[in-house]
Amino acid sequence: MKKYLIIPLVLATICQQACNNQQKKDSVESAEAVNDSTANVKEDDSEFMTKAASGGMLEVELGKLAQEKGASSRVKNFGAMMVKDHTKAGDELQVLAKTKNVTLPQTLGKDHQDMFDKLKNEKGIDFDKEYMKMMVSDHKEDIEEFNDAAKEGKDADVKAFASKTLPVLTMHLDSAKAINDAVMKMTDNAVTSGSKKFPDH
Repeated sequence: MKKYLIIPLVLATICQQACNNQQKKDSVESAEAVNDSTANVKEDDSEFMTKAASGGMLEVELGKLAQEKGASSRVKNFGAMMVKDHTKAGDELQVLAKTKNVTLPQTLGKDHQDMFDKLKNEKGIDFDKEYMKMMVSDHKEDIEEFNDAAKEGKDADVKAFASKTLPVLTMHLDSAKAINDAVMKMTDNAVTSGSKKFPDH
């Protein structure tokens, strides 16, 4: 009798796993799938917008983490700037998306979620090192994508948004590089001296 009870349990487990996998579907890919049939812009433009939305959300969430977990005041201040500037850009992108009937992801895409998860358990000096290193590489990638959209985009409004945001991203990258260099030097000095205190400069 018991063996007949096993089959429904197995089926229920398989169904549950399938449902969980469906819920974990990448938010950016889901948005892009909707946009394939509804967006009033070319696919390259809508893909740029969905990725930019997820990337902007990542910058905001990591900026909040930096203010909470950072050891250096420069890192905390950089995080505050990320929250302010990327919230503003994200709001502008939301308005643009509505006019183009483009669906934007409401949560982080998988790649961006992985980046957030990598940092959320770090703190102090270790957080500063990993965060600033990530900010340099992430903004380099952002600038490349926004530059491509500004030059190659098909929709004039999408191109204008990318062009308008580029100088802000460039300023972020310059700041990130300077702070990253300072963090690395401070870390080296702290290791050499055996001090666990992170000097603020």
